[in-house]
Amino acid sequence: MTEWKSGNRKTLLVLPTGCGKTIVFSSVIRSQFPKKAMVIAHREELIYQAKEKIERVTGLRVEVEMGEARASMDADFFHPEADVIVATVQTLCAGGDGSGRLGKFNPNDFNVLIVDEAHHIVTSSYKRIIDHFCQNSQMLVLGVTATPDRSDEEALGQIFNSVAFNYEILDAINDGWLVPIEQQMISVGDIDLTKVRTTSGDLNGQDLAKMMESEKNLHGVANPTIDILGSRRGIGFAASVAHAQILTDIFNRHRYGMAACVSAKTDKEDRKRIISQFADGSIQFLWNCGVFTEGFDDSGVEVISMGRMTKSRSLYAQMAGRATRPHESIAHRLNDIQDAILRRGMIRRSCKSSCLILDFVGNSGKHKLITSADILGGNISEQAVQEAKEFMLRTGKPQKVAELLDEKEREIEARKKAEFVRKAKIVAKVQYKSQKVDPFDVLQVKPAQVRGWDKGRVLSEPQKKIMREYMGLNPDNFEYPKAKQLIDQQFRIWELGLCSFKMMKQLRKFGIDASSMKKEIGHKYLDAIAKNGWHGLPHGFEPGTFNFPIPSRPKKNALAAFYKKQLVPVYDTIIDDDVPF
Repeated sequence: MTEWKSGNRKTLLVLPTGCGKTIVFSSVIRSQFPKKAMVIAHREELIYQAKEKIERVTGLRVEVEMGEARASMDADFFHPEADVIVATVQTLCAGGDGSGRLGKFNPNDFNVLIVDEAHHIVTSSYKRIIDHFCQNSQMLVLGVTATPDRSDEEALGQIFNSVAFNYEILDAINDGWLVPIEQQMISVGDIDLTKVRTTSGDLNGQDLAKMMESEKNLHGVANPTIDILGSRRGIGFAASVAHAQILTDIFNRHRYGMAACVSAKTDKEDRKRIISQFADGSIQFLWNCGVFTEGFDDSGVEVISMGRMTKSRSLYAQMAGRATRPHESIAHRLNDIQDAILRRGMIRRSCKSSCLILDFVGNSGKHKLITSADILGGNISEQAVQEAKEFMLRTGKPQKVAELLDEKEREIEARKKAEFVRKAKIVAKVQYKSQKVDPFDVLQVKPAQVRGWDKGRVLSEPQKKIMREYMGLNPDNFEYPKAKQLIDQQFRIWELGLCSFKMMKQLRKFGIDASSMKKEIGHKYLDAIAKNGWHGLPHGFEPGTFNFPIPSRPKKNALAAFYKKQLVPVYDTIIDDDVPF
């Protein structure tokens, strides 16, 4: 709501699968009542899930506009009688001219438009719907998605003015809302993607299906999955309907009735029956082709078999997300626990302490296939992600991905520090003024990712003043999220009484990490270096212990008080301009 109040009428909410996107936007709808809301999605499962949850959370009257289902309208003025309409994109846009039933709904009857699975919004049908409802100049638009694929972020940024909240999968795991992911890479010698084309940024469907439907590759996927699955329930994603059907037959030859196949061609009643049997354990494993990527929620799924390789981070995250929900036996209790450590402990002791993703690899050629390391990467460096993937491939054993990524990042940082110390011994002999230092290295923070929706955003003049006058940095040399991150660190310096950034920068030139150093200790170091002719610390210099625990984020009230006292003329402008706290 803050984004809407600030004038950003089209904003995006990013939450991982299993973190309650529907509950959140239901609460948003309730907050805007008595104004009417339109919710759009592209699949039947999403429509009825949304209807049920909106009714449960809000108590409002919700009706569906999809196929034969039609929302009731006032006979005299032809206005919707329900408080909320949930409609499919296809129904709204069906017809020769692409207008479908859009004309049935007057934009001025609504004030809120919710777009579920908003990563699809770049298609022409979605754009047509957005344009129609935004004829109402007061329309508030909220897009919700679990997977804003990085390749699509710029396109999303052309539609949405801002991102109200962005919560990564790794954040949700660390905070105890999702189960940890383990990954096992299985090498299948006959998988060869060198001749598979790329279409619309992903592996060509026909080429991939042809290759995966070969006899050796079928058994290369089926047999390890069966062996590793054990008694756990799982879902498999196939490259084609035929691929899914054959894999199901192989599973059932191993044990009759253990698996079933679902595709877009499956009769609706048969699909309901199969899913019900899977839920009660009568069927242990479900193979599908593009059906369960969205709208399928079963917290008992523990294993995902990725028989359909992909280059799409968004698609991979959707598939993996089918297994990351905590088991239903504890899911409702997690909301009552305020401490992330306690929530993680509850998950660890539950009947579903983690989930397992099986990836099948061979000769990928020029293709960069996505794995769980990519979707958990967050601000982890590309090098750490790559080293983690290589390690998992070498071992062929299940690995706790988040822990492995952290380990690889620490190894890389250790190598960098060792190299820095080695070079510092050489650099110290050179006149210190000639050296350049990376500000993120000085502050010991990882540079923030630049997301598609950050493009075009600029700092305010007061923010630029902080960088120029207090940090000695040219704000024009930094992209918006990185500049904001550096300003955040300057607040931290003020609140905790640390060395100024300029002092840290000078000390870093001599191999000294001053990112957590009190100002008075920093002065002792600089005095000693100056007395030594700026050739580094004199031999045997030891100022005593100076490092101490630093909170990860400063307290907003303390910073506001400091700013009010120190920079009264620009305080209000800076705070209103959303300096990061």
